[in-house]
Amino acid sequence: MLQTRNLSKRFGAHTAVQSVDLAVHEGTLHSIIGPNGAGKTTLFNLLSGDLQPTEGEIFFKGQPITRLDSARRSRLGIGRSFQRTNIFPQLSVFENVRIAAQSRSTASFDLWHPASSLGAVSQRAGEVLREIGLHERAEQLARELAGGDQRLLELAIALATDPVLLLFDEPSQGLSPEDAKRLMARIRALAARYTIVLIEHNVNLAMELSNEITVMHFGSVLARGTPAEIRSHQGVRDAYLGRRG
Repeated sequence: MLQTRNLSKRFGAHTAVQSVDLAVHEGTLHSIIGPNGAGKTTLFNLLSGDLQPTEGEIFFKGQPITRLDSARRSRLGIGRSFQRTNIFPQLSVFENVRIAAQSRSTASFDLWHPASSLGAVSQRAGEVLREIGLHERAEQLARELAGGDQRLLELAIALATDPVLLLFDEPSQGLSPEDAKRLMARIRALAARYTIVLIEHNVNLAMELSNEITVMHFGSVLARGTPAEIRSHQGVRDAYLGRRG
């Protein structure tokens, strides 16, 4: 579903991503792991369209998207969450999700009717909130949600755009162990219906959730494979997981 060829990004003399070949297969949860400075977030921003590569190509469902910005990629079916929560704090939970759903409807430019009159859009927003488990907080202001629920709201906003591919950038960062576990349970459930690319600093979570894993090291791909293959890869064990005899 998603592929890169020789993808590179340089910032002046610094090469953040170097010649990355990535293949994300439809129906899988593919994690990209590595320590700080490995190039994970830069790669994520290249995939989402927030950065343009210095070299290389990106393909989505076989079509080139290298020069498309994040808004145009979203309309093709690529949804994303951010490393830092990105919501409208002054709006209700429901309104946050309804705005996202409306962006995919023919009513997105209807300036003459109140949003409350958009029945199909409101219905879609309600469906997403039930799927994520936030329907009981629909009328609550987004800023009043706890950190874990704000992360869930961000997932709901991404889902309301009707994606086929979801990009998640370190969704568990800054969450308590309990909230991180709850969030990852939701992501696991979503993996049954969507193709997912997950940038994750928590190696144990990535190993537990993923079908396939790519390991980044100093901007390049160190290893790729199943969780079992990554665990047994000597270079990965030495660099990230520690020697185990």
